[in-house]
Amino acid sequence: MRASQRDADTNSVFEPLRAGARHLLVTAETQLAHLSTGAVQPRWIYQLGVLNAALEQLEELQQRWTKTLDTLPNTQPGNPDFDDALAEHHAESWSYLDDWAAHGQAITEINSAARKAPSSLAPAPAPATGPDRRPASRR
Repeated sequence: MRASQRDADTNSVFEPLRAGARHLLVTAETQLAHLSTGAVQPRWIYQLGVLNAALEQLEELQQRWTKTLDTLPNTQPGNPDFDDALAEHHAESWSYLDDWAAHGQAITEINSAARKAPSSLAPAPAPATGPDRRPASRR
């Protein structure tokens, strides 16, 4: 019973993220590719691989769940057939959701590193001015 509740809770926490998860991964991979070698944590590549594989499995399980719903005569919570099928879906999804819980922080870490990294798109710093140096327009 506890495992079933854990599975359902984990699924409900990930559900709002699921629709944008692919975009998050692509963005993190792009950011990672543009970071200097010194700014990259070696584990990030592995973690993004785990997250990609887990997301593929979750997408496949979601497609199976949609097909399962089409076969159920009553898809209301409280119906034993529906509740059993949903519990099975949550149980099958749990390990992949756990991968996201364990490795998802890598996306945030990559984004943080990318935001701190120097960019060729950033404007060049203004030349220094001071008592010895006047801007060129005042000479």
